Amino acid sequence: MPTIHFTNQATRLDVPAGTSLLEAVRRAGVELETPCEGTGTCGKCRVRLSQATRSQAHEADHDSLTQAERADGLVLACLTTVEGDVEVGIETPSAEGFKILSEGQQVAVKLSPWITKILATDNGQTRVLAGDQILTTEPGDTTDYVYGLAIDIGTTTLVVALNDLRTGRELGVASGLNPQARHGQDVLSRIKLGSSPEGLQTLHGELIRELNHLIGELTQQTGLLRDNIYEAVFGGNTTMLHLAVGANPASLGKYPYTPAIVGGNHVSAQQVGLELAPSGLVYLPPIISAYVGADITAGILATSLETLSGVTLFVDIGTNGEMVLAVNGKLTATSTAAGPAFEGMNIACGMRAGRGAVEQVIFTATGVDTQTIGNLPAIGICGSGLLDAVGEMAAHQAVDKNGRFRSNGAAEGTPWKDHWTTLDGTTVFRISGPVYLSQKDIRQVQLAKAAIRTGIDLMLRANHLVPAQVDRVLIAGSFGFHLRTPSLIHLGMLPREFADKVKFVGNTSKTGAQALLLSQHARTQLSAVAKDVRSLELANDDAFQKLFIQALSF
Repeated sequence: MPTIHFTNQATRLDVPAGTSLLEAVRRAGVELETPCEGTGTCGKCRVRLSQATRSQAHEADHDSLTQAERADGLVLACLTTVEGDVEVGIETPSAEGFKILSEGQQVAVKLSPWITKILATDNGQTRVLAGDQILTTEPGDTTDYVYGLAIDIGTTTLVVALNDLRTGRELGVASGLNPQARHGQDVLSRIKLGSSPEGLQTLHGELIRELNHLIGELTQQTGLLRDNIYEAVFGGNTTMLHLAVGANPASLGKYPYTPAIVGGNHVSAQQVGLELAPSGLVYLPPIISAYVGADITAGILATSLETLSGVTLFVDIGTNGEMVLAVNGKLTATSTAAGPAFEGMNIACGMRAGRGAVEQVIFTATGVDTQTIGNLPAIGICGSGLLDAVGEMAAHQAVDKNGRFRSNGAAEGTPWKDHWTTLDGTTVFRISGPVYLSQKDIRQVQLAKAAIRTGIDLMLRANHLVPAQVDRVLIAGSFGFHLRTPSLIHLGMLPREFADKVKFVGNTSKTGAQALLLSQHARTQLSAVAKDVRSLELANDDAFQKLFIQALSF
């Protein structure tokens, strides 16, 4: 039986001959991202086989690695089987150095938390109240210690904020990567895996363990006790909420796409597995549909969308483009699948927003200027840098309106002429150092941005509006906060009429969850608003395909 030695982790595992490296990695409990869930399409599950043992493994044919990478010992774990003893090197992802946005636009709410404490004068015990019901009693006077959590469960990242429920003050924030991402970058992959009992147990367990770890970080930072944290509010899309509470998401992946949970209620923290006070509760904000979830209703609350006059477009850009159009208080919501390109997945040199990632690209009179996270040498390109780069290429005609490279005549005399090069016989555009974009990468951006733009166009059309009638555009989410408006316009993701109307409002899933944590009135208000939101199903619109094809153009 072959033995696999994971050199970076000092771990050994015996497996039957013919076992895939990816399966072995998972058995060993070693972290490795597989955004495409092992289908061989993303090219991200790269591991390094030692030259001495490489002949003991067999890799299926694919074109995700260059000749130089193969010569360096790199293989894709999902397409490689073990035939004999091998030594494998894996660089595991870490949240350290990643840009995770924890701040966003906030709404002022009157402090009226669901959880309060009263000292009983008759017996000197403290009553912990949930609304007007006694949640539990505690010996002595513990009225000074009553805390809650606002938790943003993103598809890629997690943010946990600890608040004092007596004052509303934020005491600390901890953030990390969502460990579920190693099984698939988009919600459809999570739905597929989570539809089986084993897959659901895996996804739920990994998420709750990481959340408990982040809660532990906060209690260590502040010196507070978990037993004095009585409530958590979950923000996140509909799929993330299902997985967080252990609800089977299968119904989200098939018509008529009916959520198993609708929010606006509490569940037991103990039942979920969240390590709070023994009697702790988790509040689930109301959701609108299978693909417009609590992250968006929290965003509606944080930005007071229903109170704004005129026409406001709220867009959360990510693997799903969730959006709300507010017309003098009347709200329409929809969602469109943008895919994982904005997270750097399915991109040859794509990576998350970590140290060394190109995050900004600007074409100048002298060439191509780039900025990397941490000001380190470029090792890859994250979503914001990707949209910048392709937006600049479109604006300066390095690609034509259909997205095709213009590396010949159009490049002559331009300061970025020397950035065109050939890699394994294919033309690529070199961004910085080893980081490049291929024609395939441009296509991935086109597909992602066309999905967002089509959603916007159909939302406007459903409300009998044109882009010029929109008064303001609010871009939410961690990814959206790092974007530049000119790039979004050059790409055609946003209409040109939006150029001077865009405001980036940050992580409103987190700030909206905080408002719900601190105010019973906010919960009542949001539940009423969510019930009146019109849900627009784009798949049922006959014009979707036509508009999508049009939106592919730059």
